[in-house]
Amino acid sequence: MNKNELRKIYKQKRQVLTLSQIKILQDNIYNQIFQLDISNIKNIHIFLTLEKFKEIDTAPIIKYFRSCNVKIVVSKSNFLENTLSHYYLENDTIIEVNKYGIPEPINAVQVSEKQLDLVFVPLLISDEQNYRIGYGKGFYDRFLVKCRKDVLTIGLNFFNPISKIEDVNKYDIPLDKIIYPKE
Repeated sequence: MNKNELRKIYKQKRQVLTLSQIKILQDNIYNQIFQLDISNIKNIHIFLTLEKFKEIDTAPIIKYFRSCNVKIVVSKSNFLENTLSHYYLENDTIIEVNKYGIPEPINAVQVSEKQLDLVFVPLLISDEQNYRIGYGKGFYDRFLVKCRKDVLTIGLNFFNPISKIEDVNKYDIPLDKIIYPKE
């Protein structure tokens, strides 16, 4: 299937998940994240949860990395250019929801993509080659090409990868790893 078909299917699949199903899926994902080797990780980029789209709750992940003395970085979206700018998320950072429903930092210090060691990437579905389907604007593809070549990229997904996304193109960047619930 192509990206548009898969995007529609997996948005719907996510919307029908119950809160108890989401809790079980999230706990499984959290356990995998908490077992990652982060000995060389100083700065992580993570998305702030879009509750209306039933994304994974990233607050426990943020809390965990803070407890490990890792700096947290989050983004602001520029919808005119479909790009992201990145900011440290400190305890006193004010978060406001923009007109698109995306939580963003207000009073934060900007960070270069080159400073990131690990990027957690939101997605709707991925394939076995670690290509992902997001919401279709290309924000993360534009962002990831600006990161260092050795940055670790990890997608977080409630669903098992499919075999192949048919219309992957030269602008799509495969992730290093996809974390999804495992038995």
